[in-house]
Amino acid sequence: MSLTIVTIPLASITQAQAAQIGALLARVWVKPEKDAQFRARQLLDAGRGGDPRALLPPQSCVVYDGDQVVGHAMTEQRTIATAAGKLDVLALSKVCTDPDRRGMGIGPMVVHAAFAPVDSGVLAFSLFQTTCAVRPFYERLGARLVEQPITNSLATDPGACPFWDEVVMRYPWGGDWPAGPIDLLGPGY
Repeated sequence: MSLTIVTIPLASITQAQAAQIGALLARVWVKPEKDAQFRARQLLDAGRGGDPRALLPPQSCVVYDGDQVVGHAMTEQRTIATAAGKLDVLALSKVCTDPDRRGMGIGPMVVHAAFAPVDSGVLAFSLFQTTCAVRPFYERLGARLVEQPITNSLATDPGACPFWDEVVMRYPWGGDWPAGPIDLLGPGY
């Protein structure tokens, strides 16, 4: 197994790359209405929808074993509103590994690559959602639980949490994370 990791700006992702990643995403999250083609379109659309003023454009961190995609994480810069003011964060989503390759270090490899803009100081924090089952994985990587209310003031139901998974986390563990409610100022990711 010879693993390599590549960061692909979604503004320049090819149809072939999106199709390969889309196939992995559809294999990990099996939903009839979100097949591989749907997942590939999500990546292509994200590349067209980035904020040109963002320090960090939407990108995919991809782990390859040879020419096969075995891990993926998508990141983009999002501005959230907090009691202390607006804050740019790294939005982490679509994190997965090939089910046949779990336990081989691919997950930590792709997440460390995704968190690189935070580790290098481009952005102070990453904010993301996950499941209870996956929470310990992220805690081992230095993330912690976010217990503040999360809303989207721009939604039809602005008081509802825009995230669909039961756990919201931030990375890194330390730092000057603001107290009080968090407004995503947009949909969950």
